[in-house]
Amino acid sequence: MIETISPYKPIFEDTSVVLYQGTVLDKSNFEKEFFDLCVTSPPYNVGVEYNSNDDTLSYEQYLAFTETWLSNCYYWAKDCARFCLNIPLDKNKGGQQSCGADITEIAKKVGWKYHSTIIWNEGNISRRTAWGSWLSASAPYVIAPVELILVLYKNEWKKKIKGESDIQKEDFMAWTNGMWTFSGESKKRIGHPAPFPKELPRRCIKLFSFVGDTVFDPFCGSGTTLIEAKNNNRFGIGLEIDTDYCYLIKSRIENETGNCIKRSNCL
Repeated sequence: MIETISPYKPIFEDTSVVLYQGTVLDKSNFEKEFFDLCVTSPPYNVGVEYNSNDDTLSYEQYLAFTETWLSNCYYWAKDCARFCLNIPLDKNKGGQQSCGADITEIAKKVGWKYHSTIIWNEGNISRRTAWGSWLSASAPYVIAPVELILVLYKNEWKKKIKGESDIQKEDFMAWTNGMWTFSGESKKRIGHPAPFPKELPRRCIKLFSFVGDTVFDPFCGSGTTLIEAKNNNRFGIGLEIDTDYCYLIKSRIENETGNCIKRSNCL
């Protein structure tokens, strides 16, 4: 079982997964350094219609929001914890912005150390609709159909405590190449406006954590990180602000990871 790390009761738990309802902006959600690996994708601030999050902040407000939650995650991270952060390379909604570069600098500002960047090629160039000035040098838009997975860590990269790795040789060789190519996830199939595919947390979990480590997602969304943590013999802890998405997460964990041990404080 996962040890108690929060003053609040979880909204759902079983033997290897715990889900709390709350905002990542509240530092008091967790009382101690508890996770070995964080795998998450925060809101991109591009107007996605979430139930309980305003995705239309000014860019300055968005960066302030980013600094607060990244600082909280640093506080909750164990020594030598790793952080796989899925973010956009850049964006043009509301003006051209260098999101990837700006978020990287904020992460370093609050204490995270930079290790590397994985380029995730979703292969979604066919969905592109914005070209700028068509067939003209006047004002063309250059848009890369990729996202970033920043790989960060707390204090030291090499783990002080050795554990069991369960990654296969072929996967290790392929995934240490920093260009990952796999498709995104269907919003309609999952029932969430911004899900990521299981392959993303699966690779991060296998490559950057040991069996039995605690994996955290502060923007739990549709619960994909928790599903992959449980299915790969890790402990999963999630934080999600929206009640409806908490129900979705619970349902997916029960249906996509096998039986769960239901408790009185489950949904």
